[in-house]
Amino acid sequence: MRVLQTHVPVGATTPVHTHRWPSIEYVQSGSHLVRRDGKGTVELDSRVAGAPLRASEVTWAEPFPPHSAENVGEVEIRVLMIELKANTSGNIGHS
Repeated sequence: MRVLQTHVPVGATTPVHTHRWPSIEYVQSGSHLVRRDGKGTVELDSRVAGAPLRASEVTWAEPFPPHSAENVGEVEIRVLMIELKANTSGNIGHS
């Protein structure tokens, strides 16, 4: 398991990155965001989709390919992620 705390200030963009393992994500503070793929193409604009990240949301996320996230809202985005790393046999958890 790996625990990550993500902070994305208003107007900031994360570097392109991946999520190698599935995770549980707890939104501590949320806002509108624009997610782009590794080539810069917009994949999601929550302002258009009408679905900003909301505080206290808990979601399951599968591994995610290269992307970046830009905070286009009015408050800092803070997300606690608990990644479930695969063991040496490639399975999640105990073998």
